[in-house]
Amino acid sequence: MESRLHMPQERIDRARELASRIVAPVQEFIDAHTTVTVERATLRLAGADGADADGIPVPNLVIDQLSGRLDEGALKFWVNALVRTGEDVAGLNRKVAEGLRVDALPLADPAALEAKAAELVAACTRRVRGNRSLREERLARYAGKNHSPLLYVIVATGNIHEDVKQARAAAEQGADVVAVIRTTAQSLLDYVPYGATTEGFGGTYATQENFRIMRAALDEVVEREGRYVYLTNYASGLCMPEIAAMGALERLDMMLNDSMYGILFRDINMYRTFVDQKFSRMINAWAGVIINTGEDNYLTTSDAVEKAYTVLASQFLNERFAFAAGLEPWQMGLGHAFEMDPTIRNGFLMELSQALMAREIFPEAPLKYMPPTKFMTGDIFRGVVQNSLFNFVSQMTGQGIHLLGMLTEAIHTPFMQDRFLALENAKYVMNNMADLGAEVEFRMDGTIVKRAHAVLEETVAFLERIETTGLMDAIAEGLFADIRRPRDLGKGLDGLRKKSDGYWNPFEEHLHRELGL
Repeated sequence: MESRLHMPQERIDRARELASRIVAPVQEFIDAHTTVTVERATLRLAGADGADADGIPVPNLVIDQLSGRLDEGALKFWVNALVRTGEDVAGLNRKVAEGLRVDALPLADPAALEAKAAELVAACTRRVRGNRSLREERLARYAGKNHSPLLYVIVATGNIHEDVKQARAAAEQGADVVAVIRTTAQSLLDYVPYGATTEGFGGTYATQENFRIMRAALDEVVEREGRYVYLTNYASGLCMPEIAAMGALERLDMMLNDSMYGILFRDINMYRTFVDQKFSRMINAWAGVIINTGEDNYLTTSDAVEKAYTVLASQFLNERFAFAAGLEPWQMGLGHAFEMDPTIRNGFLMELSQALMAREIFPEAPLKYMPPTKFMTGDIFRGVVQNSLFNFVSQMTGQGIHLLGMLTEAIHTPFMQDRFLALENAKYVMNNMADLGAEVEFRMDGTIVKRAHAVLEETVAFLERIETTGLMDAIAEGLFADIRRPRDLGKGLDGLRKKSDGYWNPFEEHLHRELGL
C-alpha cells in the first residue's frame, strides 16, 4: 500500500520494535499468573453455568471454594467432581448450586482427569468452531451487502427485550453492527449475573442468556434483510475473560477489549488487567471475534491535538499485546476518535491527518473510528454538522468500523429516531463521496502530511521513554491519559494468583496449540 502521507517506513518499524520490547517483560509476568476470572472463564468453557438460590453464579461458587488452591487451576477440581460423582455437566451444575463442595472430593487418577478434560475441551471446540463456521458462511453468502465502513450503533435500554426491539429497528434501517451497552458499573462486578435481565441503568447487563436472546433476534433480521448484522458487547472490566467466553459460546462477532482501558478508566489493578486481557484475547482469537480497543477514551481526559501521540502509541501496544494472544490483523479493531475542539483553526485537516495516518500504519486492521462526543453541546444543528464531517473523514480515509455520532449526544441515550437520522446522514455522506479518497493527493509540505509525520515522531519518542521507564511504571506516572494508576492499588488485585509448578489448565494449553503460541 503506497503511503499518501509519505510516511517513513523505518520510523513505523522503529515504533513496532519498541512496542515489542515494552510488552515483552509484561508478557513474562502474564504467563506466570492467573486470576479468579481467568479460572471462572475456564470453568464456563467447560460448561459451568447456572446459579444458586441466592443468585450466586456456579463459577463463582466453585472459585470461592478453591480460593486457597487456585494456583493449581480450578479445572482440575471441576473435572475431578465430574469423575467422582458420575454426573454430566448439567447435573454437576445443579449439585454445586445445591451446595456440593468440589474441593472436598479426593482426587481421581490423573489419567481419568486428563481423559475427562479432553472430552470437555473437544465439546467446547465443536461449539466454538460451529459458531465461527456459521458466521463465516453467512458473511460469504451476503458478501458485499454491508456498508464500508461498517455502520455501528448502540442500544442501551436496561431491558434486554426492549433492546431487541431497538436493535431490530436499527438493523432494518441499515446498521451493520449493534452493540449492547452494559449497565453502569458492571465492569466493576467480579461476577457475571445469571439469566435474562430487565433492569439496568444506562445499559443492560451482559449475561450469557442476554447474549443468546440478542443473537437470535438479530439472526432473524439477517435472514430477512439478506445482510449480516454483527453483535457486539464488552469483554472488559473485572470479568473480561468470562465475557469473552460467553461471547464465543453465543456467537458474538465483536468485543470491546483493550489491554489498558480498565487500568486507566476503571481503576482496575494493572496486574489483574494485563493477565485478564491475555486470556480474553486468546478466546476471541479462537472464536474469530474482532476486538475493538479503547484509545478514543484517552481523548476524553487529554487534549486531542497535544496528546495525539498517546493514541498512536497505545495502538502499537494494543497491536503487540493482540499478536501475543494469537489475534490476527483482521481481528484488531484499533480505536481512535474525531475529538478535537471544533473551534481550533484547521482542526478538520488534523483530524483527517490522524485518521489517514492510522489507516496507513495499520493497513489490515478494521480500525474502529469513534464520533465527536467531548465537544458536543446539545445544539443538535451543530451536532449534525460535526457528525457529517466525521462521516466525511471516515469514508475518505477508509475506516473499518464506524460508530455513528448522534445529534442528541450530550442530551440523552439515543432514541430510535436519533439512530435513524444518524444512519441516513452516514449513508448520504458516504455514498456521495464514495471514491473521493482515491482522487486526492496530499502535498509533501502541506499541513496534513506534516502533522502525520510530527505525530509519528512524537510517538517514537514517547515509546522510547516508556521502554526506559517500563510500561507499568509509565502507567503509574500518568503518562497515558494524564491518569496515574499505581502498581499495587486498584480493584481486583486480591484476585491475582501466581501459578504453581503444578498449574493445570487444559483449555489454555489447547488455545496455545490452536493459535500457534
